[in-house]
Amino acid sequence: MKNSVSLVTNIALGLVIAGGLAACKNGGDTKTATTTASSAAPAKADIVFINEDSVSSKVKYAVDMRKRVEDKSKSAQSDVASRQQAFQREYAEAQKSAASMTPDQQKAAGERLQRDGQAFQQYQQNAGAELQTLQNDEMKKLYDKVTEFTKTYAKDHGYKLVLTYQTGNTTVLYGDPSLDVTADFVKAFNEAYDKDTKK
Repeated sequence: MKNSVSLVTNIALGLVIAGGLAACKNGGDTKTATTTASSAAPAKADIVFINEDSVSSKVKYAVDMRKRVEDKSKSAQSDVASRQQAFQREYAEAQKSAASMTPDQQKAAGERLQRDGQAFQQYQQNAGAELQTLQNDEMKKLYDKVTEFTKTYAKDHGYKLVLTYQTGNTTVLYGDPSLDVTADFVKAFNEAYDKDTKK
């Protein structure tokens, strides 16, 4: 087994050396071919990429969507806080008057507070779930809108593949800056969005 691995390694090393020698002998020919290819006009890119961070921060639809979600979130937080304060006041009132209540009244007040507390918790959970659903729905709408626009954009510009990259979560490790069409994409998307909103 050791000998077969060593044999494979020696063969591979021999091929690399032979390839290197052949490249050295043909060095002049390669240079001419490279020069010819470099002096030719650059071909239009079929594959481009878009910075997802820029799209989400500069596309007006995304900005408007974030504002809608933030407004709804602030409204829900305010409503929950208001209900929480009302419940806390009710609880404090019950504690103050507990000393003057009969045992039956104390029991009834305790049961009422327990029901009200559970109702508040349920309301709080429902408000959070409703907000999460809104957020998910808005994100899906944004994704669908960007995807549909990307298809049109790619078709209009003759691109066969449009990739995205995002800081910290990238599938594009390197791309020549000339392939980054983010600025043009954002501009075109915003123009289309402005047309749609004026209708």
